[in-house]
Amino acid sequence: MSAVRPTGPFREGDRVQLTGPKGRLHTITLRSDGELHTHHGVLRHSDLIGQPDGSVVTNSSGHDYLALRPLLRDFAMSMPRGAAIVYPKDAAQIVMQADIFPGATVVEAGVGSGALSLALLRAIGNDGRLVSFERREDFADVAKANVETFFGGAPDTWEVVVGDLAEQLPVQFPPGTVDRVVLDMLAPWECMDAVADALTPGGVVICYIATATQLSRVAEYIRGTGLFTEPDASETMVRGWHVEGLAVRPDHRMVAHTGFLLTARRLAPGAIPPEVRRRASKSSFSDEDVELWTPGAVGDREITDKNLRKRVREAQKAADGARRAAASRQAEQPSQ
Repeated sequence: MSAVRPTGPFREGDRVQLTGPKGRLHTITLRSDGELHTHHGVLRHSDLIGQPDGSVVTNSSGHDYLALRPLLRDFAMSMPRGAAIVYPKDAAQIVMQADIFPGATVVEAGVGSGALSLALLRAIGNDGRLVSFERREDFADVAKANVETFFGGAPDTWEVVVGDLAEQLPVQFPPGTVDRVVLDMLAPWECMDAVADALTPGGVVICYIATATQLSRVAEYIRGTGLFTEPDASETMVRGWHVEGLAVRPDHRMVAHTGFLLTARRLAPGAIPPEVRRRASKSSFSDEDVELWTPGAVGDREITDKNLRKRVREAQKAADGARRAAASRQAEQPSQ
């Protein structure tokens, strides 16, 4: 199916974001017999079904709720997670810095909970191709369910491969046929040789990296291959503002560091880039330095099997509801 977001009146199976008293948010999947219970009262899902997007409905205690379909950023922040997500601010930068364009062939590893996959699928359009690699099958299950929930089914432009990128990438793609590679993993340097083979000349690799020590190692590895342009590193911090009349000031809280982005472009075979003059620095590293880059040292977060199974069930339940809503919309089309 094409990656199309639902429009029109709310239907059973749709995801709806409710804003209630004091701005409290609730995200629900509509069911004909469903109810939202809070200490402010009960809101029946049937009161929402058939209403247009942007409606205001009243619960049993007389409290009003604004009902909207979640935007991509809202959905990404509220969906079930197996692994940590790429935040919307970073996903937006990845799409721009990697120049993800309609019709592009894009490789992603790892898939995590599918937040970045959603942004990439939007960017490549209906003529592109996204192949997401994930080592853990349970994480892949959560990601697939989340993507199907958002789009109402599995997009035709997306494929998930369970396995190691360094081993599977040469199997999936002939050399020089991938436009963009997006790496969200602990040790991106381990697969950089395979990435270089897959990328077309001028293609972009972008790495989402959690710590400064990882950033240092992957940058030095990319330089050492001689196959890429000089890597460029950055981070994105977002600070909201309170704007009410003349009371205009920065928010007390902000979304600061979540990760670094490092980009480089594939050189043509045999090309030798001009030498870049740098200040003297410590560009080598010892065995003790390498120990700092191990998963434990960089804080690799583990999720318990029990918790992960719960996340898989939640994501798949939401995906089932979205598929029912998509089928309902498709059945209505001939009569419109």
